[in-house]
Amino acid sequence: MNESLLLALLIVLPSGWCAVLGASWMLGARWPERPVARITTACYAAVLLIVAALWWQLFASGKAQLYALYGNWFEVGHYHFPIALWADYLSLPLLTLSALLTLIVSVFSRTYIHRDAGFFRFFVLLNLFGSGILLFFAAGSFDLMIGGWEIVGVTSILLIAFFQHRDDPVTSALRVFATYRACDVGLLVGVVLMHIFVGTSEFAEVLPNNIAPHTPLVGNAATIVAFLLLLAAMGKAAQVPFSGWLPRAMEGPTPSSAIFYGALSVHAGAYLLLRAQPLIESSLLVAEAIIAIGLLTAIHGTLVGRTCADAKTGLAYATMTQLGIIFVEIGFGLTRMAIWHIVGHALLRTMQFLRAPSLLHDHHRLHAAAAGHLSETGKHFEKLLPPNIQHWLYRLALDRGHHDNFLDRLVIAPVVRLARKLQRIEAKLIGEKANASRAPLTAKAGLIQNAEGADV
Repeated sequence: MNESLLLALLIVLPSGWCAVLGASWMLGARWPERPVARITTACYAAVLLIVAALWWQLFASGKAQLYALYGNWFEVGHYHFPIALWADYLSLPLLTLSALLTLIVSVFSRTYIHRDAGFFRFFVLLNLFGSGILLFFAAGSFDLMIGGWEIVGVTSILLIAFFQHRDDPVTSALRVFATYRACDVGLLVGVVLMHIFVGTSEFAEVLPNNIAPHTPLVGNAATIVAFLLLLAAMGKAAQVPFSGWLPRAMEGPTPSSAIFYGALSVHAGAYLLLRAQPLIESSLLVAEAIIAIGLLTAIHGTLVGRTCADAKTGLAYATMTQLGIIFVEIGFGLTRMAIWHIVGHALLRTMQFLRAPSLLHDHHRLHAAAAGHLSETGKHFEKLLPPNIQHWLYRLALDRGHHDNFLDRLVIAPVVRLARKLQRIEAKLIGEKANASRAPLTAKAGLIQNAEGADV
C-alpha cells in the first residue's frame, strides 16, 4: 500500500464515520449506545494500524517525510490552496498519540457517559475532534492546518458547554471561545502573510526539507510570521496572559477534559511552533519571547496550582506548568526533547484526568498504606521565601495572577465598548435607510388618498 493511499485513509476513515454520525444527529436519528461506541473504537483501532503502516513506510523508504498531494481544493488567480498531507518524524509521534488516546477515551466513555442524555452528542463531537486533530497533525500546508485547528477549537467549545442545562458551562465556553478567537487571528494573518511573501504555505516550499533545503522566509518576514504563529500557540496552549480559559474548560465531561486539555488540544500550539521551528531559528527575538512566556507560564501554573481546591483544576494548572516548560524547550531549539516531552506528558495527564473521579479513593488508599503519614510537598519553596513574600504570592495565586482582571479591563471591555458603538452606528444607519425607503411610499400613499378624496 503506497503512502498516498495510507495518508488519505488516515483522514477519510475517521471523517467518514464522523459524517455518518453527524448526519444522523442532524436528521434526528439516534443510534443505540453499543454500536456507536464499538464502531468508534474499531475506527480508531484501524487508524492506529494505518499510522503503524506509515511508520513502517517511512523507515523502509529511508525518506525524511512521506508526502502526498491531492490537487487544489480552492484556486483564485495565482493563489492556490492544495490538499497536501505530510508525515514525518515530527508529526508521526503525535498522530500515533492521537489515534491511541482517542481509542482509549472512546472505550472509557462507554461506561462514563452510559445512559446520559447526551451520549450520542458526545460521540459525535469526539469523532469530530478525532478527525480535526488528525487533519491538523497530518496537514502538509499551513492552510490545511487551519482547517484542523478550527475543527478542534469548535469541538472544544461545544464539549465545554456539554452540560448546557447549567449556566456555568455555557459561560465558560463563551469565555474560551473569545480567547480562541482573539489568538487565532495570529494563525490566520500569519498564513496570509506567507502567501504574500512566498506565494504558498505548503511545507515543501515554505520549510526546509530534503525537497527544499532552505526556507524562503527570512529576516523581518520570518520574524513577523513567527510572532503571529506564537500568538496563536499561546491561546491554544494557555500561556500567560491567556491562561484563564484552561480551568474554565474543566466544566466539560472528564473524558473530554482528558483528551483535550491533558493530551492533544493543548499541545496543538506547541506542535505549531515545532512545525515553524525554522522560522523561529532565524529570529532570536521570537525564540527569546517563547522562552520568557514559557518560564512565566511555568511559574504561574506552579503557584496557582498549589491553591486549587479541586482535582481537575489542579491538573489543569499542572498541565499549564508542563506546557510552559515545553515552550522553553522549543525556544532553545530542543525539538526532539520537546516532542518526547509532549508524548510523555499527554499520556500521564490522560491517565490522571481519567482517574480524577477516583482521586479521594486513591488518596485514602495511599494514606492507609503509609500508616497515616503522607509526606508534604512544596515545603522547600516555603523555606526559601520570607513570610511576607509567601503571603503576597498566596494572594496572587488565589486570584490566579489577576490575568482575568487584566484581560477584562484592557482587552475585553474596550472591545465590548467598540462593539456597542458600532451597533448604535449600524442601527442609526439602518434606521435612516429605512426612513429614506419609506418616504416615497408615504408620499405615494398621500397622493392616492388625495386622489380618492377628489373622486368622492
